[in-house]
Amino acid sequence: MKSSTKWAGVAAAACILWGISGLFAKGLFNLDPRITPMWVTQMRQICSGLILLVVAQLTGQQPLQVWKDKGSALKLLAYAVIGVLPFQYCFFLVVAQANAAIATVIQFIGPFFVLAYLTLTKQEILRPIDVIASLMAFGGVFLLSTHGNVHDLRIAPITLLFGILSAVGAAANSLIPQALVSRHSTISVTGWGLFISGLILTAIHPVWPSVPNVPAVYINLTVVIVMGTIIPTLWQNHALGHISGMTVAFMDAFEPLASMIGSIIVFHFHPQVMDYVASVMIIFAVIALNWTPRVKVKAQVNK
Repeated sequence: MKSSTKWAGVAAAACILWGISGLFAKGLFNLDPRITPMWVTQMRQICSGLILLVVAQLTGQQPLQVWKDKGSALKLLAYAVIGVLPFQYCFFLVVAQANAAIATVIQFIGPFFVLAYLTLTKQEILRPIDVIASLMAFGGVFLLSTHGNVHDLRIAPITLLFGILSAVGAAANSLIPQALVSRHSTISVTGWGLFISGLILTAIHPVWPSVPNVPAVYINLTVVIVMGTIIPTLWQNHALGHISGMTVAFMDAFEPLASMIGSIIVFHFHPQVMDYVASVMIIFAVIALNWTPRVKVKAQVNK
């Protein structure tokens, strides 16, 4: 197996775990109204970040080293604020307000923000298929939101806005860490990004409710922290050290598939025909872009 194929598979596996973990997050929200997206995000970010930083320290990976370089420190802060925070928090807001399937499909337009950035910075050459696929993806989001009728929104505008912000975070997650993981420990970069974003949310709006002391809460929260945060974020950042951010971003095609199937099985979610059409449009657009060889410009991405 080629190295690039192997790491693309790792990135795809990370996205599948994100899609599945969204179902457990929805399970948490359904358990008690006191369990909010803000609380879940704070818990998962701070706990995950602390665990990774402790592991980095115990394994001699010097997690404080990244702060000794001004450029790396600024990139790390940007990763936490622009990437991790909206990617995680806004995603859970959409899960709570709608469902995990819709949240993942809207977040799925993130790769097109990556495409736009790389095109504007002349790191990629925009081709006709890029334009067609982008229009197809946004057309899918339109159908998902309106079912073809602008007067009958199926998703509240504020929910759609949070979904788009989560997509921006997903794009930043595919671009910003690439320069960091080439110079610093992946565990340290991931740990700091999660921990800082969690602290920011706690400072803005501290939420520590008295939640039900039942096994379901601990099980779901553990899955969200381990399978939905620590493992996939580490896998994605490891992949960024071996393949391009564009390829990693396009692996998001597997997240809505996992989430949609899981929602149907676990929560008996009944998608309408337009939901299937919209999802297929978006997924097909991204997979088509990923399978088509891209023309690279000679300039390398600044690291």
